[in-house]
Amino acid sequence: MSGGHGAPGRGLFITVEGIEGAGKSTNLPFIRQALATAGRAPVVTREPGGTPLGEGIRRLLLEGQGEGMTPASELLLMFAARAEHLARVIEPALSRGQWVLCDRFTDATYAYQGGGRGIERRHITALEAFVQGPTRPDLVLLFDIPVKLGLQRARQRGGDPDRFEQQELAFFERVRDTYLRLANEQPERYRVIDAQQSLPAVQAQLQRILDPYLKDTPRT
Repeated sequence: MSGGHGAPGRGLFITVEGIEGAGKSTNLPFIRQALATAGRAPVVTREPGGTPLGEGIRRLLLEGQGEGMTPASELLLMFAARAEHLARVIEPALSRGQWVLCDRFTDATYAYQGGGRGIERRHITALEAFVQGPTRPDLVLLFDIPVKLGLQRARQRGGDPDRFEQQELAFFERVRDTYLRLANEQPERYRVIDAQQSLPAVQAQLQRILDPYLKDTPRT
């Protein structure tokens, strides 16, 4: 863990996860506002990305130039962006006592590169230890939705699909299964949101999840 829930003066590290169409982007502003209203305005960032180098890597990973990229290259690029992100954005903010709200983090790597691409978990674990040291999210908000419904919602957004959105249904089934397995293995970090519900119902779930953290953690 980042130590935010137990280390005095250190910020809380919250990440948002889920497959395409689960509602992460829709609900990030709500989460941000809930934290800000409680006096803990977060640094909001994303992966891959969050720094100039990370955003450049994001383009490589999501756009057409990445066609034919090997799973190993994809994995290493994810962690290259993450190393920069941690050093320049996440760790400095947490050390200052700021909360960090990040759209995807290493749990997405286990789900997409591990579950989706089939990379062995031990390789991801080794890179996680090397790049992150002890830093882990304190709270992972997993927006869970059946794959067909999520992809249907994602298509309704319009625009050209990126490299990941072009994957077959079975890829996303493996991604979702991996997320749910991680949530089952790590109930102390994970909170699963039923993202099939209406937006007000989803946001009510989020508020119930966030309230104990907002009450238990001293204001910075």
